[in-house]
Amino acid sequence: MTLLNVEDLKVTYATEDDTVHAVNDVSFSIDEGINYGLAGESGSGKSTIAEALLGLLPGNGTVERGEITFNGRDLTSLSEAERRDVLWEDIAYIPQSAMDSLDPVMSTGAQIVQTIQTHRNVTDEKARARVEELFEIVGLDPDRIDDYPHEFSGGMRQRVTIAMALALEPDLIIADEPTTGLDVIVQDKIIDKILEIQERMDSSLLLITHEIGVIAETCDELSILYGGKVMEQGSVDNVLVNPTNPYTMGLKNSFPEINDDAEDAVAIPGSPPNLNHEPTSCVFKDRCPFATDECSDSHPDLVNLPNRNHRSACHHVDKAAQMRRDAKDPATWDITESEGASTETGDVILETDGLEKYYGQSQSLLSQVRGEDPDYVKAVDGVSLSVRRSEVLGIAGESGCGKSTLGETMALLEDPTGGDLVFDGEPYEYYQDGNLQEFRRKVQIIFQDPFDSLNPRQTVKKLVGEPLTIHGYRSDEHEQAIVETLEKVGLNPAEKFLDQYPHELSGGQRQRVAVAKALVLDPDFLICDEPASMLDVSLKVNLLNLLRGLADAEDIGIVYISHDLASLMQVSDRLAIMYLGRIIEEGDVDRIADQPKHPYTTSLLSAAPEKDPTADRTRVLLDGEPPDPVDLPSGCVFAPRCPKAEEKCWGAEPTLDESGDREHRAACYFPDDETEMTALDASPDDSDFESLSGADSMSD
Repeated sequence: MTLLNVEDLKVTYATEDDTVHAVNDVSFSIDEGINYGLAGESGSGKSTIAEALLGLLPGNGTVERGEITFNGRDLTSLSEAERRDVLWEDIAYIPQSAMDSLDPVMSTGAQIVQTIQTHRNVTDEKARARVEELFEIVGLDPDRIDDYPHEFSGGMRQRVTIAMALALEPDLIIADEPTTGLDVIVQDKIIDKILEIQERMDSSLLLITHEIGVIAETCDELSILYGGKVMEQGSVDNVLVNPTNPYTMGLKNSFPEINDDAEDAVAIPGSPPNLNHEPTSCVFKDRCPFATDECSDSHPDLVNLPNRNHRSACHHVDKAAQMRRDAKDPATWDITESEGASTETGDVILETDGLEKYYGQSQSLLSQVRGEDPDYVKAVDGVSLSVRRSEVLGIAGESGCGKSTLGETMALLEDPTGGDLVFDGEPYEYYQDGNLQEFRRKVQIIFQDPFDSLNPRQTVKKLVGEPLTIHGYRSDEHEQAIVETLEKVGLNPAEKFLDQYPHELSGGQRQRVAVAKALVLDPDFLICDEPASMLDVSLKVNLLNLLRGLADAEDIGIVYISHDLASLMQVSDRLAIMYLGRIIEEGDVDRIADQPKHPYTTSLLSAAPEKDPTADRTRVLLDGEPPDPVDLPSGCVFAPRCPKAEEKCWGAEPTLDESGDREHRAACYFPDDETEMTALDASPDDSDFESLSGADSMSD
């Protein structure tokens, strides 16, 4: 039975200059018990469709035409009161940013109680009991229902929003990018928990994401959107195994993977279309390597393919098999094939030895009077590593492991608490003693969110040129340096962007401006702190290729910090895995991917989603959360979550030398236990790990 039906939906946004045609004649349906995915780049119309379904379009948004029916009821004709009855009761919503969607001045439990009592006439006692039950369902401690959002980690906050969405047992759950910005382990837990609860409640799911790997492992059917149009739709197996639309092929090829036999990701060049006018030609033609004159004449209709439940909008769908073969070749997309990570590296440019960064905790007045030592959060706890010129060192780990603090300490944005840091042959004290401007010219950092790091009141020209002014470059040198740098990062022609402000740029363009700002001084060292975590998969690959090319061509050292191991495999020469402020494994990228020595690395590798829905991935879900960084356990800090921990792991902390291999080291007492440590061989019966195969986690 059909639960939700969307027919010829068209949504526009009125702006001061033009009307934006965000969604153009989109149709799809979701049957009871079906998980449905909407995938595509930013600006494709995914979130607009969700907002139209929920009646949450902004004031300038209008449903111009089309039908949205839920259980046979027209959602577009409901009054506000009628819509309130439907939302949460029948249709629940899991938003993208849990911190933005939760009220910071109300406890998490009180917010869910409010939702329940708005729709059900129940006592406070029964409502709180339901909240405790929901916390248990989503894997949170029921004793914490009176805690506030800021007291939870990002993954925990997202679980609170899931609990809120499930409070009234809705028939349909709409999840809009529920895992964006989360590390892969938390993402795996969130997705697994949604699927588990769904099966228990027998509800349907509409999952909106640009991560096709997540859709491949969780959904039964999907629609691929681009420029507000459906480019391809049908069963996940049909669409992702044998795509027939060039855009689907490009999106799939852009998805990086960890597998040994995986090919390098190939980005889709160009930018999404301008939707200030209703599309009259194929919306993908300007980026499509197979476009012909016919594609300029009209946008193709969705046509049914011989495979059951598979439709595609392409004028050349009859040539799909040949296009699939050609699409795997970077040359088809006018991309020069990368030669991979450089094997020729230069001298060591940055080195740390036992580097520490501790943050003292506040003390009571009585403790201060007694002269008691304060507690410390050991964000960076004895890190030793080195980076050479023309080398990219990837640093991976869960949120809160100390990656960003390590990057900021390397950049001397944070003063080291202890240990040594040597840059370009000089200790960090040399730079802090009156030579910091020299250090700032040579070392640049790129932050995660360009909206936070770029001044919204400055044009691109001003933003990129500001470092030149600070460091005393002559004004007549500015424009040429700015133009050359913008073109180096792929913003061509540069003149088109000089007078634009950050809000006028796409997410990928903003991030490239942030990269250009860091590169305009020709630095010797670049620290990249999660620069692609919020980008679409195609934009992410473009940025990774850019950084890899810079390391090879510009002879600079790069530290790339990320929780996404698949991306790190694409760009890095070596990897360092962090856990609770410490490096627990380090070595060549290929060696770590082929044979991880530490069980934590194994869990990170196992959490990376597969883009092939027929693949059988062994999902290893780590039990519990990382220990309190103020009160760390004795011995190995990973022991409380490790399925292989033995008595000696609790007694003394292992060091990176335990493996006895200088080229691939792990801080583990069992680094050569190959059968036990490899994700593919992880025992599904192990009581300490929850192991689910990718096939088992799919909906029936």
